[in-house]
Amino acid sequence: MVGGTSTTAAQAQLNHTRDTLVALERRIVGCRACPRLRRWCEKVAREKVRRYADQDYWGLPVPGFGDPEARLLVVGLAPAAHGANRTGRMFTGDASGDWLYEALYRFGFATRPDSSGRDDGLELRDCRITAAVRCAPPGNRPTGAELARCRGHLEAELAILTRVRVVIALGRIGFDAWLAAAAWKDRPGQRERPRFAHLAEWLAPDGTLLIASYHPSRQNTNTGRLTRTMWYSVFRRARSVLDG
Repeated sequence: MVGGTSTTAAQAQLNHTRDTLVALERRIVGCRACPRLRRWCEKVAREKVRRYADQDYWGLPVPGFGDPEARLLVVGLAPAAHGANRTGRMFTGDASGDWLYEALYRFGFATRPDSSGRDDGLELRDCRITAAVRCAPPGNRPTGAELARCRGHLEAELAILTRVRVVIALGRIGFDAWLAAAAWKDRPGQRERPRFAHLAEWLAPDGTLLIASYHPSRQNTNTGRLTRTMWYSVFRRARSVLDG
């Protein structure tokens, strides 16, 4: 009966994690802490763009998405105005998401290589996606105060996701947001603050590996600052660490 007891305990823990994440997701969706961001998201959802004129926009804060037992956590900047702010799921419905989900599928973290909407059947395996800010900011530029107000959501998410061993931070804002939320950014006695650079790594005191990457924005991918080879190297490294 020892094995059965262990299985039951593990299932109970998984159910608790799922329930806690659902409660957090509800709080995120209902958040109104940043009036500027809420006005912007609602305006975008109301006015839309021509190519999505026939669609109902989400227009609300966007919660994280993925496996509650994930060992890989991907931290982005914020929902895109006509991506996640439209579809209601992180990195879904825009060019950055095309890059992200194709790579996750290639390296075994997703069940399909594309993402179009919350009902497309996509599932993440051993991976969860979150962001520094949960509302689409004008010009993709949240203010420092908005980042600080939203940090509590990421802190709560990290506290729930106890199995995370590798973090991929997309862009400097995602990088700094994880360090701050995980309380490593300005910890007393830390000799050297981790520096952001593509493929830079930092091993946190608790054993979590942080891998930095340029964000797969069009500004980076269309200019060649981020190539597919560079991009795949990030996920190949994450996969090798988790498999090793």
